[in-house]
Amino acid sequence: MATDVTAKFQNPDFLSVSPPPDFHPEINVSAHDGLKFWQFMIAGSIAGCVEHMAMFPVDTVKTHMQALGSCPIKSVGVRQALRSILKSEGLSGLYRGIGAMGLGAGPAHAVYFSVYEVCKKFFSRGDPSNSAAHAISGVFATVACDAVFTPMDMVKQRLQLSKSAYKGVFDCAKRVMREEGLGAFYASYRTTVLMNAPFTAVHFATYEAAKRGLMEFSPDSANDESLVVHATAGAAAGALAAAITTPLDVVKTQLQCQGVCGCDRFKSGSISDVFQAIVKKDGYRGLIRGWIPRMLFHAPAAAICWSTYEAGKSFFQELDSDNCGTVI
Repeated sequence: MATDVTAKFQNPDFLSVSPPPDFHPEINVSAHDGLKFWQFMIAGSIAGCVEHMAMFPVDTVKTHMQALGSCPIKSVGVRQALRSILKSEGLSGLYRGIGAMGLGAGPAHAVYFSVYEVCKKFFSRGDPSNSAAHAISGVFATVACDAVFTPMDMVKQRLQLSKSAYKGVFDCAKRVMREEGLGAFYASYRTTVLMNAPFTAVHFATYEAAKRGLMEFSPDSANDESLVVHATAGAAAGALAAAITTPLDVVKTQLQCQGVCGCDRFKSGSISDVFQAIVKKDGYRGLIRGWIPRMLFHAPAAAICWSTYEAGKSFFQELDSDNCGTVI
């Protein structure tokens, strides 16, 4: 009898039980998102284009308000600036230079987010609450991004000015190269980096912290990281970073638009010289010109950008999961 029982338990059908399909002890769960470099680039590129195209009219108003000199718009009021643009150029005036933005935003944000993700993985060492790592990663990301985006940003801002002498993106680029040289495309690079370094440090650290806080506050959204979480965290991060760095943004606009449409030209590209010129001509309030449209731009822009970017990452994660299936 015992022999029969033993024989039954030695039946091959009982011995060849496979582990459940979701049991993979050899898998190391990554603390990062598990995406490839090119996937971060594509998600970032799409996010950047969607963000800047959607918010371009607000950016045009900000540029007009910050460009001092004899340009038609001299007020610091958003309504008056908007009214002046519409009166002098019509609705199309709000979209002058959008071609340059389209050419620059995609590649720049591809670099921006991919460098950020790589640096975040390296500096955070798997700690999602390491705000210092997020801030440092943001600085590295913006240095790389601005090297790509600054030339097109300069072209974009010159085209945004009322009664701009340039016919379009390529006309502007060609004439600037011929009349002012390659250096003109990077006249504001130092200021841009100095402005964007603290901007992105605050932005990324605030975004990651706000996202984490919102997910803890609402555990139901923790699994899928809902659109509301990304949008809210992005808006808070964008608004705070924009408010803090407005003075440097004014300096950047001045350097990029100097000598165009009657705007002041500076003897040197020194940030301190431009600061002094702005204060002398318009007082300290001149350093915060355009802060309202800047915040109005960056809060929803960051919400749009982060939501689109995270959606792109989720798409690639699901795609990779579907392709892998249960195969290890």
